[in-house]
Amino acid sequence: METSERARLDTYFAKIAGQFIPEVRPSAFLVTHLLPERPSFVRSVAALAELRAVLPKPKSIDPGARREVEQHTPVDELSRDLFADPATALTYLETRAAGEDVVLLDVGGYFAPSLDVLCDRFSGRILGVIEDTENGHQRYTELPKPACPVLSVARSPLKDPEDYLVGQSVVFSTEALMRGRGDILPGRRALVIGFGKLGSSIARLLHAKGVQVTVYDIDPVRRAQALSQGFAVAQDRDRAIRRAGLVLCATGALALRGEDFPQLHNGAYVATVTSSEDELELDGLPDGYTRTSSGDSVTRFSTTGHYFYLMNNGNAVNFLHGASVGPFIFLVQAEILAGIRMLARGDLDPGMHEVPAKDRAAIAATWLNYYNR
Repeated sequence: METSERARLDTYFAKIAGQFIPEVRPSAFLVTHLLPERPSFVRSVAALAELRAVLPKPKSIDPGARREVEQHTPVDELSRDLFADPATALTYLETRAAGEDVVLLDVGGYFAPSLDVLCDRFSGRILGVIEDTENGHQRYTELPKPACPVLSVARSPLKDPEDYLVGQSVVFSTEALMRGRGDILPGRRALVIGFGKLGSSIARLLHAKGVQVTVYDIDPVRRAQALSQGFAVAQDRDRAIRRAGLVLCATGALALRGEDFPQLHNGAYVATVTSSEDELELDGLPDGYTRTSSGDSVTRFSTTGHYFYLMNNGNAVNFLHGASVGPFIFLVQAEILAGIRMLARGDLDPGMHEVPAKDRAAIAATWLNYYNR
């Protein structure tokens, strides 16, 4: 990032932070993609909360960004296992923030498995969670009842531009990897599993590139939406998997089970928009498949009479090329800052919440002042 752009970003976040200063600063733990521009956002979180640790997503850590953040904030290793076991999660929080009021800033529902225990047994108080992604949103809504407020920005209108551009970046990276192997998109049948904001963006962009696109979604409303937009909609999921030469998973949940992989068309490519642990049941792949490298960030899975290709080991394919969506991501990050102030008040009931429309409007107005010149 150019020096002038970094200065603009720092000034923008300072302006946003100034609008959402809480009366009492809570402590916070921040899960994030530690990309090159992310230190500016981390500093803005630290301006509103006592930032006890940054937990970067393992597959998206820029070394320079990590070094910059480590100068003022501990950076701890993040894994699903850390918060899958409530006792381990509780010990971690007690080590970093015993007796404090804490806000958990999440990307992907990491805190969901232990949330009840953390709220019940932590020596301080869990003020709430802020969740940034659709798959994380689903993890929290699947809880019988969240034990504290969960403020989700995953379905915010301010996230729509980011989701559209993430869809573009997914298609770009998918095509780049295929071209690296001498393959192209046009003429290939594609199956998009999941027709939410990301899946619909991916489907439209693939169609614009001359790809035959079929959509599958478990939600009949979304299937109807896909049909109204001119896409073929699979009535038989298994048959659609067998016919597709490219499968893009955009559900935020489990999209391909272990038994689905042998049904893939020979030579099919598989890519996801989240992580392999969310979308793909690779551990359930039948015995007999071998893995070999087949070009840059492409793995060939093969057994007698069958083979398919997996992009980026099943992790978000767009992170191979920076996953850049330009300054639009700063809209959602600003909404996360607004959420810190909401949770710091300590007056929200347990359950799902969202940032008020008036705060979103204020964020959009500030963003336009800096990025619509």
